[in-house]
Amino acid sequence: MATPQAGTDGNKYVPYNERTGNESIVYFTRDLSAAGLQLAYEQVRAHVHGKVGLKLHTGEQHGPNIIPRPWVQELREAEPELADSSIVETNTYYEGDRYTTEQHRETLRVNGWTFCPVDIMDEEGTAELPVRGGKWFDHMTVGSHMLDYDTLVVLTHFKGHVQGGFGGSNKNIGIGCADGRIGKRDIHTWPGQGQWSIAKEEFMERMTESTKATVDWFSSDGRAITYVNVMRNMSVSCDCEGIHAQPVVTPNVGILSSTDILALDQACVDLVYAMREDQHHDLVERMESRHGLRQLTYMKELGMGNNRYVLIDLDRGGVRIDPATAVADVVPFEG
Repeated sequence: MATPQAGTDGNKYVPYNERTGNESIVYFTRDLSAAGLQLAYEQVRAHVHGKVGLKLHTGEQHGPNIIPRPWVQELREAEPELADSSIVETNTYYEGDRYTTEQHRETLRVNGWTFCPVDIMDEEGTAELPVRGGKWFDHMTVGSHMLDYDTLVVLTHFKGHVQGGFGGSNKNIGIGCADGRIGKRDIHTWPGQGQWSIAKEEFMERMTESTKATVDWFSSDGRAITYVNVMRNMSVSCDCEGIHAQPVVTPNVGILSSTDILALDQACVDLVYAMREDQHHDLVERMESRHGLRQLTYMKELGMGNNRYVLIDLDRGGVRIDPATAVADVVPFEG
């Protein structure tokens, strides 16, 4: 069997008018607050039920840019279907504050994630999920506890990423649900070639195939999954860099939500590209230099969603915004 080859052009942005296919719905609010998070979530909560996991990046110790803890606490307390929900996480592949379960729980305590249960999903082992149509994997290894949940609510801090270019819902799931010893290793590393030996298009494809395994699991047999991205404190660094993250130089935007993971991540990327060059230079450079845009085209190739969408402006009574022409009406960029 021939060795799979990675796709190309992960460093090239595809303008909206060059995309084809159906459109999905993405909701948008400028309200960067607990109320704004609730408003965005409420648009996409229709199928949330049963045992609910809140998948978010809880951060390294004292990390400054994560979704504010009070916002998540207020969301959980305000929405009846989230009353018994747990935050869900997995241990890291790199050695640090979240490498072992014991270290991870201490970091959760330091960072204040103490208002509800936190399930470290690989604490008691792993499970394998099929990757349908994958190029690199036929299965992905995830934390075993993930299979206990009926619904996954993916709350993502959208930002840059040192290896992925950007971290949206795709990264939050693809890396964040893979277990810390097997799944994350297989995404990042060729055997015998160093801990971070896979990069650019191949890394984006492997991460996305990992995401697909989880998305397919929660899209079958009566389960559900939904997504919210918070575009705030967007450093070029991931929250896994904690206090060592690069300074935030990108303007805050707002909160977006969708039931389509590709449409949501694509909308966030589009809003970054719509900024002035001086506002988006660093984040765009990070995306393109890492070939991170391959995340988007590969999600489409795998049938994970649409890269065309209708943007619903929640602050203006549900006005439908044409994302190809009216971004200036959507976001009053700071600075």
